[in-house]
Amino acid sequence: MQTEKRYRPNVAAVILSSNYPQKCEFFLGKRSDVRNTWQFPQGGIDEGETPAEALIRELEEEIGCCAVDIIAEYPYWISYDFPKGGKSRKMYPFDGQTQKYFLVKLRDDAKIDLESYHEPEFEDYNYVEYKQLLRKATYFKRHVYRRVIDHFVKEGHIVDVNSA
Repeated sequence: MQTEKRYRPNVAAVILSSNYPQKCEFFLGKRSDVRNTWQFPQGGIDEGETPAEALIRELEEEIGCCAVDIIAEYPYWISYDFPKGGKSRKMYPFDGQTQKYFLVKLRDDAKIDLESYHEPEFEDYNYVEYKQLLRKATYFKRHVYRRVIDHFVKEGHIVDVNSA
């Protein structure tokens, strides 16, 4: 008998730099706890929080900055399983996460401070163009990132990333 998988409710931020739309670059953070893993900021939704409230809290905790404007919300929840052998105790008893993605733009006065939280999630970050993002992001998230960003492009929330 197969047991039903359990997914942790989660939010994720597709962050455009404050230079957007002059330059279309996305924030990618290098995780401090998983070697050579680059990803978008993300985190769990606490009980009683809306996804948008969790997004702002997670941005403050993970990048030390919530000076963003929410541009759009991906209309669907996206679920994924943790890679085999990679699930940390912190995620127990979950088999994966179900995520709500938001597209946000950093405000001109935004200041990233990766050391602002007692356990930094990221040790480094870069702003990358779309093609770089799909090469640099951790392998099991690339297809989701492509799907979400392509949706935001199709809906007109991001100018054509291929011309950037």
